[in-house]
Amino acid sequence: MGTSTKGRHGSRRSLPGAIAVFIVLALTGYLLVTNFRVNRTATVTSDTGEMIAQRVQKVSALRKEVDALSVEINTLNTYTSSGSSSSTSEDAGSGTMLPAVKGPGITVTLDDSPLWETMVGDSGSSATINDYVVHQQDVEAVVNALWKGGAEAMMIQDQRVLFNSAVICKGNVLMLQGKQYSPPYTISAIGPADDMVKALNASESVQIYKQYVAAFGLGWKVTNSDQLKFPQSSVLLQALQYASVETSDTSGTTAKSSKEDSGE
Repeated sequence: MGTSTKGRHGSRRSLPGAIAVFIVLALTGYLLVTNFRVNRTATVTSDTGEMIAQRVQKVSALRKEVDALSVEINTLNTYTSSGSSSSTSEDAGSGTMLPAVKGPGITVTLDDSPLWETMVGDSGSSATINDYVVHQQDVEAVVNALWKGGAEAMMIQDQRVLFNSAVICKGNVLMLQGKQYSPPYTISAIGPADDMVKALNASESVQIYKQYVAAFGLGWKVTNSDQLKFPQSSVLLQALQYASVETSDTSGTTAKSSKEDSGE
């Protein structure tokens, strides 16, 4: 009798334990499957350069998909608006592609100095290295000068410059819209070549860069072209509807502010 009771008690104690073990194993399996599904496209690696290259490839693939979808959307928008006389190019969503353009222009090439490895030596000082490489402000200076000189369209490397393009440098690597580029950096612009060259020469920031060209061997080259061709690029062509240029003169603005402050 005692033996039988002890056996029943033992079986009752093992059932909850078995259930607990089953739940733990099930949760563990679920977490492993979920982790595999989330990371199935990522390769575990300790090589930072390889990881960045994988990300760049993924961005390139996604951009191709975006471009293809943008072409389809643009075609549908054109088809649906062809029968409506009230549609205008300034309507929201009227286009998703920046059209391909061609024309005369110039190409500016910036490059790191070939001397930096021998000149820096064993010191490895970042301050010294900075004198021999192209920086973000150098690329921005050229872009701003070209716009000021009348550039109508622009490309940096193989990408069209859009309204939301941002030039970001990390070390001696240029990051542009999810892709990375190593020097030399090329900035091409379609527009009046003579005016853009004059704007480059007049830019104070470009003049400073040219001083480093002479002192440290940085790369600088300006090439004229009779025919530059820029491919189309996906972009939301939506006009600014909530901003306007202030045309009133300074005195008028001041007078208006004074009246408002005085309660008139």
